[in-house]
Parts: sequence; structure tokens; C-alpha cells
Amino acid sequence: MKKWIKQLGLAILGLTLAITLTACSQKTHSTTTRATTNLHLQQAGTLTIGLEGTFQPYSYRKNGQLTGFEVDLGRAIAKKMGLKAKFVPTKFDALIAGLAVNKYDVVINDIAETPQRQQKYLFSTPYIYSKSQLAVKKNATITQLTAIKGQKVAQTTTSNNAADAKRLGATVVPTDGFEQSIALVTQGRVSGTINSREAFYAYFKQNPTAHLKLIATGNAIKTQKIGAIVTKKHAKLQQRLSTAIRALRQDGTLTKLSKRYFGGDVTKP
Repeated sequence: MKKWIKQLGLAILGLTLAITLTACSQKTHSTTTRATTNLHLQQAGTLTIGLEGTFQPYSYRKNGQLTGFEVDLGRAIAKKMGLKAKFVPTKFDALIAGLAVNKYDVVINDIAETPQRQQKYLFSTPYIYSKSQLAVKKNATITQLTAIKGQKVAQTTTSNNAADAKRLGATVVPTDGFEQSIALVTQGRVSGTINSREAFYAYFKQNPTAHLKLIATGNAIKTQKIGAIVTKKHAKLQQRLSTAIRALRQDGTLTKLSKRYFGGDVTKP
């Protein structure tokens, strides 16, 4: 009789625990659902992310699979928010405009926060602090940024880097992009090229024996903040993205991803 009562008690206890755990799980799921419903996502339970998918090491394909710093970052942000990440590769010229037609919820694509963009969009807290540097040949006599005055530098003509070079008195030699600019420097056809430290970090990671050296720009060129972009009607989403990014900064994930893809930490001011 005592044995039977003991067994019945254990059974009741087990049932009570099961009901309690189920209730807790349902409560957690309900709370998460309510929180994400208020974000007005394109797809429930999913953070849809717009990016280029052709810009190494930010987002690119390796063996047919999408990878890169901002791909891993997007997945980490979504996970912090209790969501799944979905990526929508889009050409750069149409990338930001895709937000206005609800093609995706957010753009994560190495896009700098500027006064012009702030008029139309909301930016999350930065995940990259983009600092410019000057690349010159190792044996160059140039030792500081101001020495490019009167010199030729290779830049894409519509870039902020070209504008900075002109402001500093250099003559801009037009190029199609980063690789061509680097080539002109190594060939000695120009004195140098200005670009972000993360672009140079990624280049040196792939080309460790390159005969180039980097010169810091100090306060001569303003640090650019790189964040995730949403439309102004998604203020709550902006807040949740920022909270997730701050958590990833605090737990070391941002630094870890940066060192993996850039060979250095570009996530700190």
C-alpha cells in the first residue's frame, strides 16, 4: 500500500513538473512572439536582411554559400533577437531603396551614417568605426597624411576618400575600385591611396607580403560610423537591433568576428 502511494505521489509530481515546464515554455514563446510582432517584420519570426553578397570580406560567396563578416553578424543579431536570419542579396545601387518598398527589414552592408541618410533612415548603434588610412609603398618618403599635398593619389571619383584627398591638396587619379587603386600604388604610378582601415586589414590578410605600409590619418579625416539601416517607421526595430549589437559588443562577438574576417578589430572607436 505504501509503495503504491509512493508511486502515485511520484507520478503526480512528474505531471506537475511537466505542466509547469510547458506553461513556462508557452509563456516565454508568447512573450517573444508579442515582442517581435511589434517590430512589423516582413516575415514572422524572421529578420530579413538586405546586403550585396559580392563584397569580400563583408558578404560574399564561398563554395556557393553566403558568408562574411556581415553575414555572421546578421545571424548573431537575429539570434539575440530570438529570430532567424534571412538574406536578400541586392546590387548596391538599389540596396537602400529596397527598404522603402519592403524588400527586407534592415540593410547590413558597410554603409556609413551620414547627415543625408539620416534625413530618410534610422541607423542602429555602430558595429564598425571606419577610420581612414593612407597606403603607400614601403620605401616611400611620405610619413604623414599632409605630405600628399601636390601628389597623385588613386581613388574612385565619387567616394568620400576622393573628396578627402582633394581637400588635402592631392590630385586624384580615377580608378574603378580598391584593387586598381592598390595596383597603381604598387606600380609607383601614384603616391598612395586613401581607404578604410578595414579594407586595408582585409587586403593584408589576403596579401601578407604586400610591399605597402599604412599611415594613420589622425583627426584629418573623420571616423565614420557603420550601422544597420531601417526606415523611420521602424523605430522599435532600430532599438532592438541596437540592443542586440550592444550585447554582441559586450560578449566579445563583434571583436571575434572582426579579427576572423579583417585580421584586426575594426569595431571599436
